[in-house]
Amino acid sequence: MDAQISRDWVEKQIRDFIAASPENTMQDQTGEPAWDDALVGVASGDDPIWQQYKEYVGAFHWTPWEVFNQHCPGVPVTAAALSVIAWVLPQRRRIREANRNALTFPAEEWARTRVYGEAFNAALRLHMVDQLEQQGHAAVAPMLVPNWTIVKSERFSYASPWSERHAAHAAGLGTFGLCDGLITARGKAMRVGSVVAKVSIAPTPRPYSDHRAYCLYFADGTCGKCIDRCPAQAITVAGHDKEKCRQHLGRSREHVKKTYRFEGYGCGLCQVGVPCEAGIPVRAAREALERGELPPPPPPLA
Repeated sequence: MDAQISRDWVEKQIRDFIAASPENTMQDQTGEPAWDDALVGVASGDDPIWQQYKEYVGAFHWTPWEVFNQHCPGVPVTAAALSVIAWVLPQRRRIREANRNALTFPAEEWARTRVYGEAFNAALRLHMVDQLEQQGHAAVAPMLVPNWTIVKSERFSYASPWSERHAAHAAGLGTFGLCDGLITARGKAMRVGSVVAKVSIAPTPRPYSDHRAYCLYFADGTCGKCIDRCPAQAITVAGHDKEKCRQHLGRSREHVKKTYRFEGYGCGLCQVGVPCEAGIPVRAAREALERGELPPPPPPLA
């Protein structure tokens, strides 16, 4: 069977799984789900942006064809025959509000979504692979393959062969901010997932030509609120220091275990209490998205 599918079908599978899966849980006494909605986008496997990522990040960074060919070697395919399905899981209002009050380490609710909410995200990746395969379309979840790993990078301190944020950016779901977070139509407080499949789905238009179009700092030199929110001083006007960020995440493990009594970690302070927490703060970009147009280019920073 090789039934054709649409983006509407993809969105329905994702939203139905969010609504019905028992794995969508914060594993606390409230019984609340970790997530309640999703944004979904699609990019073509032969979009030039994948090669641009490879050239910019490093030769180790996979294109969709490379990761698919590695893990579905018996399925002949061209890059053009592949689609990358990406989704954003926006943090729920209550979780964002709780983390706004955090000053050094994450609120319990945020730490739970970081651990248990991401476990659900992994289950969603597997679910989408399964649903696509049931429709006759071979698929792979790049973040879950055995050879996904952290790679030392001279340019970026460390990187990986597949980035969910970059997949979502390619699929039209958001642009990057000063702290490297992806700012989406539902804001920067979120998590991301993706799968690569041998299926032809109309790509989502990318409503931006600048990869930083939604960030106030890069739009007009204002804001920089994420700098003040970072407890590790890992964000400056020069950008995001990944090593400082990583070390702080390591310290958060002890706090989460001692304070909240479960094995976890997290931070996310730069994702809340900022103008991009729950939407696009750049008015011109936000309005252009609503109209289905490209936003005007930002003025050069002084």
